Amino acid sequence: MVQTLKFSEVSKHTTTDSCWMILYGKVYDLTTYLKEHPGGRSIILENAGKDASVDYGLVHPVDFLDVLLTPEQMIGHVTMDDDADETVAEKPENQQQTGSEVSSAAAVPPLKSILSLAEIESHAMKQMSPKAISYYVSATDDELTKAMNSQIYRSILLRPRVFVDCTECSLATTILGNKVGLPIFVSPAAAARLAHPVGEAGIAGACSRFEALQIVSQNASLAPEAIVSAGPDAVYGWQLYVLKDRAATERTLAQVRRIPAIRFLVLTLDAPFPGKREADERFKAAEVAAGGPPQAWGTESALTWKKTLDWLSRHTDVPIVLKGILTHEDAYAASLFPAVKGIILSNHGGRALDTAPTPIQVLLEIRKFCPQVLDTIDVLVDGGIKRGTDVVKALALGAKGVGIGRAPLYGLSIGGQEGVERVLEILADETTTAMRLLGVKNVSELNPRHVNTNALTSRLFDGPSGLDEVERELQLQLKL
Repeated sequence: MVQTLKFSEVSKHTTTDSCWMILYGKVYDLTTYLKEHPGGRSIILENAGKDASVDYGLVHPVDFLDVLLTPEQMIGHVTMDDDADETVAEKPENQQQTGSEVSSAAAVPPLKSILSLAEIESHAMKQMSPKAISYYVSATDDELTKAMNSQIYRSILLRPRVFVDCTECSLATTILGNKVGLPIFVSPAAAARLAHPVGEAGIAGACSRFEALQIVSQNASLAPEAIVSAGPDAVYGWQLYVLKDRAATERTLAQVRRIPAIRFLVLTLDAPFPGKREADERFKAAEVAAGGPPQAWGTESALTWKKTLDWLSRHTDVPIVLKGILTHEDAYAASLFPAVKGIILSNHGGRALDTAPTPIQVLLEIRKFCPQVLDTIDVLVDGGIKRGTDVVKALALGAKGVGIGRAPLYGLSIGGQEGVERVLEILADETTTAMRLLGVKNVSELNPRHVNTNALTSRLFDGPSGLDEVERELQLQLKL
């Protein structure tokens, strides 16, 4: 029987031994969940004994509670004490409150007058709250990998051809068997409502206009059903983190199976532990529980090739994509598993291991050591894209698609869905221009002869391929 609890009683349960929280009028016992929360226990303890509905709604959809928690963890409804001044938030119907401390923002010029992603980022920094900036912008340690993700494209030269009729130029292509209007996709990024109340629905609407691909973050701030319904003409993938609570992950997979618009799963592997993002940590310093660790990571760190892929295959019928591949050896290994239909070369936007290689370096090493991978599975790159020329360079080297993560969030912050549309429009126009100037009429015509990568030769791995060792290690698993 569900009990009714006084607010004063709930407020007593604020420790690791007994941690209760009010969410939308219900009381949840989160004591056992503290160790499993992917974002660490400190943020839960900070809100223990309180009504955390507003803060929760910034980063999670309401129905995500049904995925994360078991029915037994909902222990009752809350009622206010007779002399209490507190109010309890009701479950929102459209979840439009943001609760973010958005600064007094400078006026944004007409979106059409903004001509580059750099300009969009500059305006976004004047619009977003300190919390959003610290979360979106931060990268690990000295942020070298984040910087290199973009800088490395400057070392690749384009080789234009002449006397080619490029009056007509199409960006349409196919990614994982899905026809899309752009070779540019939106990478998964959490908590879009920190940027704008419309959240991921605004990104979906923008992608729908361009018939583009959006990979929805597992940590989206809106329910997946609400996101895909906002963009009926977009293509969707779903980012998956495997949690230490495997049952919670399986509940997520069951939810995703009921949404036919989600065409594939993206198993994220590039952040088994959190990187040291100093800007984000400084902002969160006040949230760290007294005497506790800064973060207790809730994602599963014990994943292995065959065991994990076999488990995941039992819970989905859609293609599996592995995100976070950063060596040619792992790219080759992925191609040996029939369940894997694609990989995303990604260093988590520089937010995991600093001085890790950039996606372009890994793509070049795949071409050097195991080019057959490009014919076996779809290879996507994610990170560092600032210009259409960057898109063209990645496609010419064999990428099937190019992901952008922060830029859509910046666009969202300055104009909602229209801001994201402007981001995609700028990149699409720049990519089309670059293709025409190269003498290319469609994406499939781009090839390595359109680029000169000699300046990067010394920055590629120069040891033995190691593929024989990869095969030996995996062969036994593949036969089991």
